[in-house]
Amino acid sequence: MKREKIAAIDVGTTKVCTIMADVYGNDSFRIVGVGVTPSHGLHKGLVVNINEAKESIRKSIRMAEQSAGYKLESAYIGVTGRHMTSTNNRGSIAITRNNQLVRTEDLKRVLDVARGFKVTSDQRLLHVIPRTYVVDGQDGVKNPIGMHGFRLDVETHIITAAITSIQNLTKCIRAVGVDVDDLIMEPLASAEAVLDPEEKQDGVILADIGGGTTDIAVFKDSTIYHTSVLPVAGYQVTRDISVGLGISYELAEEMKKKYGNVMPEDEGKSNNDMTLTQDGHSISYSDLSEIIRVRVEELLRLIVLELPQANYAKLVPSGLVLTGGGANLHGIAELAEGVTRLPVRVGKPISLYGVSDTLNNPAYATGVGLLLWKMHNEGTQSWQNTRENSLRRFFSNMFRLFQN
Repeated sequence: MKREKIAAIDVGTTKVCTIMADVYGNDSFRIVGVGVTPSHGLHKGLVVNINEAKESIRKSIRMAEQSAGYKLESAYIGVTGRHMTSTNNRGSIAITRNNQLVRTEDLKRVLDVARGFKVTSDQRLLHVIPRTYVVDGQDGVKNPIGMHGFRLDVETHIITAAITSIQNLTKCIRAVGVDVDDLIMEPLASAEAVLDPEEKQDGVILADIGGGTTDIAVFKDSTIYHTSVLPVAGYQVTRDISVGLGISYELAEEMKKKYGNVMPEDEGKSNNDMTLTQDGHSISYSDLSEIIRVRVEELLRLIVLELPQANYAKLVPSGLVLTGGGANLHGIAELAEGVTRLPVRVGKPISLYGVSDTLNNPAYATGVGLLLWKMHNEGTQSWQNTRENSLRRFFSNMFRLFQN
């Protein structure tokens, strides 16, 4: 059976995760290499120090290569940050051939029209995702190929990103000898790893709580409905602990990961004190939990505000799925149910052949999802489809050919 190599790099504010896999057939792959290292030189999804970010990425890649046993040449890269924007747009074309039969090339043409959405000079198209098609006024069409009609429309979800932010990120990746297969908005990738098809059909909101940002994706009728990025995430929780308890940021992060609980009363520990050896601090468990709870409640309310209608429970009957490293806080699902009045669960990456226990954690949803995105979304137009990037990839491949 023909084997293809595929890889993903999740460059986050707190960690860099590189995953390498071998693909077998159309819809199965085996994880062969994983590299997770602390991240430096990034803040809220943005590169703020090229050299530090580059070195963090290099270490993660080398770790994955060691376990995979071969050199990484290219990868799918996750992108997030407040610089990203999204909107829904419509494209329309006439079917002029004699039999009015919709063909594959018509889908490309109508997507190209939708892609003509006016983007500001500092932004670049990242995704043009078809949500639904309309044939001669008949809406709700998922695949119009083979249908007859005089007019074909497409409803799309368009995502853009700041050119400079993309350039800085891709510069770091290429500087360590790895080409960029494509750039994927991170909540779209995470959704591939943690959401069920039934949830996407009925309506669900995904919140990926990372170190620097919380990435939002709303799905309805098996397609993307809304995406956004919130600037509140794990970093703010740790900073609140540091300021509120008068301790270092590093110690606050350690305490959050080890003792973080937004529902301490469920464990009967609210009156317990824990003595920390560093700096001789004696800190109340309940004080720590209260600081975390206040910030997480704020984040949950911001997530609800992303839903574009007052009666949001009808839009997302499958509720809220929390993933990302922030979803590891004890009691967060129960707290979220109380704040949002929605059913809530914590989403872990789906079971994959070769996945180690390390990846069976919400913190790695984006990395696993980037691999799945490639197989499930070949029909979408994205950053890699631009003429500039097609030419870059062509010459890069030619260079490798002459090297070998």
